Amino acid sequence: AMGKYTFDQGVNQELSEVLNQLWSRDTNRLKPGTDYTISLQGKAGYVAQGSNTARDMARAPLFTYVNEGKLKSIKTYALFMRLLDNYEMSTGVSETVTSEELMENDLFLNAILETEVMKCAHKYLVSKGQSPSDQQQFKKQLYDMWFRLYHRDRSGGEDSCGFEHVFVGESKYGKEITGFHNWVQFYLQEKLGNVDYKGYKAQGNRNTPDEDDHVLNLQFSWKGLVKPVGSSFIGVSPEFEVALFTILFLASTGKVSDCVSDHTRFKPGSIR
Repeated sequence: AMGKYTFDQGVNQELSEVLNQLWSRDTNRLKPGTDYTISLQGKAGYVAQGSNTARDMARAPLFTYVNEGKLKSIKTYALFMRLLDNYEMSTGVSETVTSEELMENDLFLNAILETEVMKCAHKYLVSKGQSPSDQQQFKKQLYDMWFRLYHRDRSGGEDSCGFEHVFVGESKYGKEITGFHNWVQFYLQEKLGNVDYKGYKAQGNRNTPDEDDHVLNLQFSWKGLVKPVGSSFIGVSPEFEVALFTILFLASTGKVSDCVSDHTRFKPGSIR
């Protein structure tokens, strides 16, 4: 089923409508049960704030199977995956950006700008007066928003950017994980043995997730640090997430990271 978004609070009709348009245009989204399979296993338990121990309610990985050939054959995923290894995990550790990495950022933006999803997002943002109609100017806006480095940690150098926070994940003071919402990164890190999936988080008993859900709340550890609950879209394309988060960010006024760390406005299970 195609499904629509249902929003919890405070997302207006207009926003809701454009997000549904993005959803229906996401032709590069992978199909659950066909292109990938996940295994939800047990329901994760409570983890105290600041604690890095969590009972493992899932002995097996979250991802049982992902068709990597398909990922590599779709341009936006292939270019997206090349960006994932460009970042230093710790905040406070300055990022070094090579000319090759700058080129990778550029190629990725070019590729997503060709998709229907991003064209739809651009059109909407222009209609709201939030983005320039000129394609090159829009690309520059996206570049600044996602790839320009900023200081996450006041004491250190330029150690973070929107892309790193949202898609790759970071550790803060070596104590907690921030960001890290992307399913491809989760899958690749899990395969390397860096991520240990601990179980799903359900809000109350009424919405136990199932394997076909495209939004899940997860508990996991990454290189020894626990994320008590992180929500992720599963199976969606990189262009869908960039489009969605760009719109949500420009509709809010914070830094990308602040607005994006909550997909809690989506009711998991409502997107199929």
